[in-house]
Amino acid sequence: MLKIGLTGGIASGKTTVARLFQRHGIPVIDTDQIARRLVEPGRPALRALIAEFGPGILTPEGKLDRVRLRQLVFTDPHMKAQLEAILHPAIFEEMQRELAGLQSPYCLIAIPLLVETGARHRVDRVLVVDCPEALQVARLKRREGFDDELIRRILSSQATRQERLAIANDVISNDRDLASLARQVEELHRFYLRLSVAGNDP
Repeated sequence: MLKIGLTGGIASGKTTVARLFQRHGIPVIDTDQIARRLVEPGRPALRALIAEFGPGILTPEGKLDRVRLRQLVFTDPHMKAQLEAILHPAIFEEMQRELAGLQSPYCLIAIPLLVETGARHRVDRVLVVDCPEALQVARLKRREGFDDELIRRILSSQATRQERLAIANDVISNDRDLASLARQVEELHRFYLRLSVAGNDP
């Protein structure tokens, strides 16, 4: 099965692109969703995070306070590295389990930090959802209500637009409307089906 690594900067439109592929019947493994499941109350990964960062990362209900954790890791590179050391191995292990259960000509694996985690070897092709940084900033302000300083920290902690494009086999440009996205997805869907028939040769 052909494995397509879907990546892009924060607020680039990865989730929308993934949903458009799903409309074509293509399975999507979302590593963000895996990460969310891994840190549910009672899970070993959450206990490891509490041991590393303290109980202050929990809400009064005992769930992970994502806003608090985000503030911690994006202001301290060491804490960010510790977070990744705890979560990334567990995420990729679960990803492999999900892959083993799929039957499809190809699948998408959404890995937002594909460049940063060195995960290129885990996929056959890299599909980058690309948009100008100004659009990312505008979407984050509108969608998340983030201030300029937090946005700056998040963007500076991620791979640059140029670094993502440098490893891309395929690029979807998300600087127009949904119809444009859908057309690009449909074209790539047909292309990936042809590749899968040809023997998964990237």
